[in-house]
Amino acid sequence: MGKTKNNKFKRPSFSPDGLPATPVKQTGDESEDEDSPAAELLDKSQTIPGFLQRDAVRKIGPLLLDRSLAVRETAAGALRNLSACGGPEVCEDMVRQDALTPLSALLRECCTGFDMSSSPTMKGQKRTVEDVANEAVNLLWNLCESSSTAVSVFNKAGLLDVLLHCLQRHPQNMELAISAAHCMHTVTEENEELVRNVNAAVFGVLENILSSTHTSMEYTLLRTLAAGSLWNLKSGLSSAQQSQTLTALTTTLSHSLSLDAGELIPELWHAESARLSKETTSATESDHTDARPAGHEAEEMEEDVRDEKMNGRKPNERMSKPKNDISDLLPRDRLELREAKALLSAQQTSLEIIVNMCCSDEPSDDEWEEMSSSDESEVCADGMSDTNSSLFSPLCLSAELHTILLNHSIPQQILKKAEFPSAAALELCSKYPTWKCLLKKMHRVQCRALTCLHNILSSMDTESLDGASGLQAVAQHLSSLVFSSAEALKDEEFLEAVTSALRSLLQIMATKNIPQCMTPHQLMIFCEAATSCELVSVRVNALAILGITGSSLSKEKNTADTLQLIGSALLNIAVKDSNLVVCGEALDALFDVFADGDEAEKAGKNMNLLSSLKALQPGFRAKLRKEGRGKYSPDQLCVLDNIRINLKRFISYLENLQRK
Repeated sequence: MGKTKNNKFKRPSFSPDGLPATPVKQTGDESEDEDSPAAELLDKSQTIPGFLQRDAVRKIGPLLLDRSLAVRETAAGALRNLSACGGPEVCEDMVRQDALTPLSALLRECCTGFDMSSSPTMKGQKRTVEDVANEAVNLLWNLCESSSTAVSVFNKAGLLDVLLHCLQRHPQNMELAISAAHCMHTVTEENEELVRNVNAAVFGVLENILSSTHTSMEYTLLRTLAAGSLWNLKSGLSSAQQSQTLTALTTTLSHSLSLDAGELIPELWHAESARLSKETTSATESDHTDARPAGHEAEEMEEDVRDEKMNGRKPNERMSKPKNDISDLLPRDRLELREAKALLSAQQTSLEIIVNMCCSDEPSDDEWEEMSSSDESEVCADGMSDTNSSLFSPLCLSAELHTILLNHSIPQQILKKAEFPSAAALELCSKYPTWKCLLKKMHRVQCRALTCLHNILSSMDTESLDGASGLQAVAQHLSSLVFSSAEALKDEEFLEAVTSALRSLLQIMATKNIPQCMTPHQLMIFCEAATSCELVSVRVNALAILGITGSSLSKEKNTADTLQLIGSALLNIAVKDSNLVVCGEALDALFDVFADGDEAEKAGKNMNLLSSLKALQPGFRAKLRKEGRGKYSPDQLCVLDNIRINLKRFISYLENLQRK
């Protein structure tokens, strides 16, 4: 159905609301505070139902400013748990209940307290101001990611300065700095008000992080997140500064992607084994083999929620059920595992940034013309929205950015990540419970690489991807991924990513007359699995792939049988699918496959294509009139109406062929 939308990893868009503060002092002994009534209240409120039923946000909010660091940290952790596990609705409710006023005051007090506290945390010390700040920043991050009102408050309260202060603590507290970098990456995205008020000091802090030479994976993640924030804020720079910054941030992304997680993860695991083997206590030994870090599941839940938002789905849809019991999020000391997680997070984030570099929400002039080209349109006269498009979005890759990406070997690195994960890393992480959390992260990196490949393909010339042979190798690899296991065909996120990438690749190969690699048998197995997927985007991609392949085959000899197989599959979906966008894509693919050629004409006659299309035409037209305006966006309706018109014309074309 015309051009496809390039996937973008997008958080909610925003606009601006209020706040105050007293310096917090770090205390050495807090044993009395741990038995205080406030601590007892918090201890009894560690369930989401309990929070919601007792109006606990209003009750716990003031405890963020309690005189005890222990109470502050526990209160912030409890609200963080709630924001992570409760979903966007709960986050909005927390903002409505004014959780941000005490949270903002707490963050400002913590920043004042940084200068009063000793630098590195001493072993055995119970709590620090930075521990409290880390919980508070993560809570702020969760709220801003789920609530546009929270970002409005962030803007009006000037909380960017707080995040910068936390970012600059990276020599003393990397965990806090990374949390602040994540939050900053979120709040700077599509936040024009914030961009207008950004000054040179903000860019200075981010650029200093980018220029750091530390080689740890956590520093790699910190630099990657800083690069993402710089990309979001680039319009606040002059043209000359933009060019220099673009080169610096692309260098950062390239370095992140150049790291071989397949080798590094086993190395980090062996390093942990060697370290733990020197420990003599059985507790440490069992922790390596069986235990999971404290807060690990809640942290994973936060990550799942974020990934669901970026994929455009409701966060709770994939959660089997909310967890009623949520523990404190502070992780135990797992240095090597933390490094491995940081590596995969850096690579996932790098790919997401590159995806967004290649995206624009605004249709191009050509696409607007294509969408409104028909004189006979019944639907487009109502006008079309230029937002929330679900079908169109052009690449906006400038010549300069194109050159920079090529110079840093970004396309090749994306292709490499699309092959990930490695068998050795998968086997190791599957075997050891504490490292199992990396399996999902490795999978996400691959899915992001596939999405990135889909977006970047249209902007790169053939030679940038190693010519025709390189494209064939990529297509063969993508095809093999689909058939690597039965489980692959059941994974919606993977199917969406791989079908999008394969669709783009096959389209490019078709336009350049490069032979394609899937056998008819493989093609039909793949499309049968994809067209039964619940995700509309996967079904649409599968139909487009059938159309692209069939159109190419129609130009070859002795392909009538295969074309008939493809045509029957497309016709069946056009008649039976409940979604009009999918039906429209099936018809559009049919037009492409049977548009021209002796083989197509022969196949069309063998399957009675003309009579079948005449039979479905009234139903498609009626369904479009009945369901159209209520279920589909204006731009979708415009495309569907063009398909209605093209169906009429195609039937006339087939009738003329029959008269010959």
